[in-house]
Amino acid sequence: MKKTAQLIKPLTVIILTILCLLPLNACAAASKTANSDPVYQQRTVHNPDGIGKFYMGREIAQVMGYQGASWLERPSRGMEEKSARLVNNLDLKPTDVVADIGAGTGYFSFRLAPLVPQGKVLAVDVQPEMINFIKLNKQENNIANVEPVLGSIDNPNLPENSVDLVLMVDAYHEFAYPREMMQGIVKALKPGGRTVSIEYRGENPLIPIKGLHKMTQKQVKKEMAAVGLVWKETKDMLPQQHLMVFEKPSQI
Repeated sequence: MKKTAQLIKPLTVIILTILCLLPLNACAAASKTANSDPVYQQRTVHNPDGIGKFYMGREIAQVMGYQGASWLERPSRGMEEKSARLVNNLDLKPTDVVADIGAGTGYFSFRLAPLVPQGKVLAVDVQPEMINFIKLNKQENNIANVEPVLGSIDNPNLPENSVDLVLMVDAYHEFAYPREMMQGIVKALKPGGRTVSIEYRGENPLIPIKGLHKMTQKQVKKEMAAVGLVWKETKDMLPQQHLMVFEKPSQI
């Protein structure tokens, strides 16, 4: 009996130790699983045209700074990108409220304004210098229904359920926080509101744009679906870019 008691005591200690450790191991495993697929991944080895931050398998491109404003306003842009065709195929109503996200100098904002005379265009950009360009252009051209909006890198700063259409022209691929920005955009859209994504075709290596500044239809659809937007159609009527239309469901 004495020997048995001597054996039971260390066994009890071992069993109690294992039982005490199990919850810790379970928690550690759960924590590892929860962190195994974060929204963003940071990598030290990456494309020099990117920021080293990856989202849903795509590296986020560097932002074109306000120093590139003259390129946005280049005289040849309308012919190269068929800007008038783009604007005229957005199916806008005169009363629509449109948000031009990543508006830059307001190149498209001021082309949208005449199509929504009873509505308005919210020209959103995260760079104060770009907002100043828009304010100056608005004053010089005496256009009342364009409103500059300074956004942040993770929020468009738009009122909830206030926008009929969101337009993003060659901007989305540069969003530092695409998930958060798109969640803010979805909140700003009215039920049934549309998001139009314009991106250079990533499927075509012959388009003379840096790789990270292009996107494939498959990738755009995947990222828009992640925030609850539903793909409606792709209009192949631009020389080098996709025009992809997504819709916010009535309930999301």
